[in-house]
Amino acid sequence: MRIEHLAIWADNIELLRNFYMKYFDMQSNEMYTNEKKGFHSYFLSWKGKNSRIEIMSQAGKIESLPNKMKGLAHFAIALGSEERVLQLTEQLREDGYKVFSEPRHTGDGYFESVIGDPEGNYVELTV
Repeated sequence: MRIEHLAIWADNIELLRNFYMKYFDMQSNEMYTNEKKGFHSYFLSWKGKNSRIEIMSQAGKIESLPNKMKGLAHFAIALGSEERVLQLTEQLREDGYKVFSEPRHTGDGYFESVIGDPEGNYVELTV
């Protein structure tokens, strides 16, 4: 078994799409639209990898969810090295994104930082 994709409700899916494509080298499919429901989504993925992120929007949907739920607690993207975690954390900071947790070794064995995407979702950058 494996996680096939994570889905994020978003206010601005174009903003999130561009963010994940720019900083995490993800590719995007064409926008899916259900005109009847006013639903729009993209699937983002890495070339040759199976895990995906779905970003979704639907007029009035977030307001109708409990606590105006959007996003998720966090998800982690493995970058391959501590050096890459340090470099991307700094690049995102310089580009004006919030760094919620500085790069560090955690008690459970991770080297990570936590940044906020354009809509405030927590993204862990790990090795």
